[in-house]
Amino acid sequence: MSMHVVDLTDRRALAEWRPAPPEVVAQARRLKEAALLDFGLTESAVASWLYAKCHHQLPTTAVETAAVVASGDGTCLLLYNPRFFVEIGLAGVKFVLFHEARHLLQRHLFAEPELRADPVFRVATEVSINHVAMVRLGRSGLPVVDGEPVGIDPREIHAGYVVDLTAQGLDALAYPDFVATDQSVYRELLRMTDPPVPAHRCLHLLPGGVPADQETVDRIGSSVLLNTLLAARRGQALAERELLDLLDRTDGASERATRLWGTLGAGALRGTTTATRKVDWWQRWLVDVLASKLSEGERLVYPKKRGALLAALGQPPTLSRRGPVRTKVLVVAYDTSGSMPGHVVEWLTELVGRIDGVEAHWLSFDGVVMPFRPGERVYGGGGTSFQAVADHVEGRTPTAEGRVFEERPDAVVVLTDGYAPHITPAEPDKWIWLITEGGDDWPDHHTPQMACHRVTTGAS
Repeated sequence: MSMHVVDLTDRRALAEWRPAPPEVVAQARRLKEAALLDFGLTESAVASWLYAKCHHQLPTTAVETAAVVASGDGTCLLLYNPRFFVEIGLAGVKFVLFHEARHLLQRHLFAEPELRADPVFRVATEVSINHVAMVRLGRSGLPVVDGEPVGIDPREIHAGYVVDLTAQGLDALAYPDFVATDQSVYRELLRMTDPPVPAHRCLHLLPGGVPADQETVDRIGSSVLLNTLLAARRGQALAERELLDLLDRTDGASERATRLWGTLGAGALRGTTTATRKVDWWQRWLVDVLASKLSEGERLVYPKKRGALLAALGQPPTLSRRGPVRTKVLVVAYDTSGSMPGHVVEWLTELVGRIDGVEAHWLSFDGVVMPFRPGERVYGGGGTSFQAVADHVEGRTPTAEGRVFEERPDAVVVLTDGYAPHITPAEPDKWIWLITEGGDDWPDHHTPQMACHRVTTGAS
């Protein structure tokens, strides 16, 4: 188990390695899809978000059980052994997928190399994750294959811990206190004369067992936590309960974990905030949503050296693709009839300025559209028309100065109080609505639904 039979980031090699029978693969895939659907509906918002970001979900016998791989190219892969999934059934598949999702978040929150190198910490992680999995999924035990449990049973580890500390004449914690936080498990295991370091089927127990590029882990982990946090703040009880539990188990365990939670502003869920830290939710949300809408492109170039060689051989010159090169058009429409605070435009200007290669177009509007440059004074009055913005952005009507918009935007950000007749843009998935406090957030309930969030009106 210390050596991989194939590179776990090579999708083609994984698919080709001793493939399971098609009917087994099909059954395993159905179990996996059913488990992910249950996560999104009733059991784990975190796991649902994480696997939504695993664009490659591959059945392969190159792993014995399952693993989430974070590759150096920035992608996450879910690998699962189809025979194993069929053996453990739906309930077991849900347990294993929850387990794998928590491993990625653990690596995000506890990235210290010395911790990851400590086999006792790896066992403590298994104990903590499996305890949480059993509680959240309503299980009384671990999945079983051939009569043997799949994974480390936290209750067995606790029983051995009690025996060890009693023999030393020390007081042992009761099970609820033992598993109260991720670090409490680790701290108590270190008190043992002979801490458990069992060999096990889980690749995470082996040094270097799962490729996990830390930059990719951090990007995916932060995005998953932010998505879950925003869902919680919009009233999703499942997301709030899970995130509060994760926060209570990890906050304060390390400086990194505390800093990450503080950056997210997650303490607001339990009525606290990190001292001296101010988080504007709409800003965090906008950065995340905007990043998902700005597309990558490629550019054609003439390869001089290869072109010269082709010319010498009498071949016609060709163009080659070089990329990815980010080519993005962003429209920001500012409702001058609303109560939008000035610092919102200032912050947006700074944000756009930090995005490499973006071409920004700034519009003010009331009943008509008026382009402007950040820093210029904008004027407004009269009614408000979102349709005027859509007509301009979609190239149907010119501005008051007679200019027609000829670009095709990657994203349209509308800053408004929301009070105007509703519209359905031609490409609603590209529109992002920022609604002032007390405004009408109708785009969030519109059909089709559009990205929508409230913004604060105090000084930033």
